[in-house]
Amino acid sequence: MISEPTRRGFLGGAMALTLTGAAAPALALDENSARRLIDEVVRDINAVIDSGKSEQAMYAEFGRIFTRYSDVPTIARYALGVDSRRASAAQMAAFTDAFKDYISRKYGKRFREFIGGRIEVQSAQRVKSFYEVRTTAFLRGEAPFDVTFLVSDRSGRDLFFNMFIEGVNMLLTERTEIGAMLDRRRGDLDAMIADLRTAG
Repeated sequence: MISEPTRRGFLGGAMALTLTGAAAPALALDENSARRLIDEVVRDINAVIDSGKSEQAMYAEFGRIFTRYSDVPTIARYALGVDSRRASAAQMAAFTDAFKDYISRKYGKRFREFIGGRIEVQSAQRVKSFYEVRTTAFLRGEAPFDVTFLVSDRSGRDLFFNMFIEGVNMLLTERTEIGAMLDRRRGDLDAMIADLRTAG
């Protein structure tokens, strides 16, 4: 019998293959449109970190950025992993909504550390069926570091579906976090979703 973590890991590999589009159709997305999308993301993030708004107001703004520019359903389903197959439509909708707010708080806290700094887009290049757009974060008193976005149009729109901050993979990190939360609740999806609403 395959253990739960192993099954999650196996499906994670399969879903990652789907996300990278091993047999994807020809892209309408190109280097310029991928870069343009992340130019807009970076512009909006920079505007938030320069806004002087309260912590909670910043998280709400980051939530709007995440909703507008990322493929939230794909990211949420990947984070839930194999357990997305047993979730009802209502549970999946509730999880996606809770996950969006959780990500906004968690990564909003990270981007809030950028106050007084800025992010600049550096390059875009095609990787298999998606584009990798590299940016650099310049923070006061710290060495610059990479923030990389992966962009695809598989949803029908140009959206980013993953992000790396200093090499840390958002998709894999969140799959591990959500899996651990679900394990603590002995596989109870509704209890895990309730926990997720206050996590991050």
